[in-house]
Amino acid sequence: MLNFLLKRLLGLLPTLLIVAVLVFLFVHLLPGDPARLAAGPEADDATVALVRADLGLDKPLPEQFMHFFTRVLEGDFGTSMRSKRPVAVEIGERFMPTLMLTLVSMAWAVVFGMTIGIVSAVWRNRWPDRLGMAIAVSGISFPAFALGMVLMEVFSVQLGWLPVVSDGTWRSYVAPSLTLGAAVAAVMARFTRASFVEVLGEDFVRTARAKGVAEPLVVLRHCLRNAMIPVVTMMGLQFGFLLGGSIVVEVVFNWPGLGRLLVDSVSMRDYPVIQAEVLLFSLEFIVINLIVDVLYAVINPTIRFQ
Repeated sequence: MLNFLLKRLLGLLPTLLIVAVLVFLFVHLLPGDPARLAAGPEADDATVALVRADLGLDKPLPEQFMHFFTRVLEGDFGTSMRSKRPVAVEIGERFMPTLMLTLVSMAWAVVFGMTIGIVSAVWRNRWPDRLGMAIAVSGISFPAFALGMVLMEVFSVQLGWLPVVSDGTWRSYVAPSLTLGAAVAAVMARFTRASFVEVLGEDFVRTARAKGVAEPLVVLRHCLRNAMIPVVTMMGLQFGFLLGGSIVVEVVFNWPGLGRLLVDSVSMRDYPVIQAEVLLFSLEFIVINLIVDVLYAVINPTIRFQ
């Protein structure tokens, strides 16, 4: 296990290097001149040239990349072109709102999705199964931005039960977390059902039933752990998508998180913030996948990593 962890951690370096190169090239291919945006629409060419030199954008791209990558290795992501504040501070202030929204969304989505999946598997091809899968298909099919606007219109504007924008209370999390977690709950339900249907047909389940074990114990004690490995894989991937893919939801609800920061940074061509956020999202996916691999051994001790 230790060798496995060390190999995966060492594998972070080339992956992050490739991501850094691709992100750097991508942001510099974006249309628009960040120096012109920073200088203002009324600035003359001389002023724009001074701003471009101050931002280091007048240097060749290889030199800009080496400067960027060297500072990243030192833990310095530069200064935001928009706010003139350190990028680490900008991201640090926005990270917790995104993380809390992701945790709340993931918590209810996992509980609700797994419950529907287990019920659908146990009563497959009957009305609970059909109802559960209909709900799952609806959750996947309905666009997040449309669901968010519907929830805001009904529960915030019409009924007044929830705040339109975040006010720091638990009520602020209700509509955004429902919007963000709906598709995850639907995916979890379908994966859980498929995994449980496969496990329910195994010999050890038939043996347990033949011995007279109660059906709830068969499902929870014998099936749950064996069916969890593909579900945990999907859970980890979905958590990564939620943590890095809440952009649409944060824009709809004006949530003060990383997604909203990324949208504002792209519109202002704020290269340092864009590069730092994408690198952060990539690192999150790698770490989450590592955690999922370790959880395999916890769920099923027969698994051994070489």
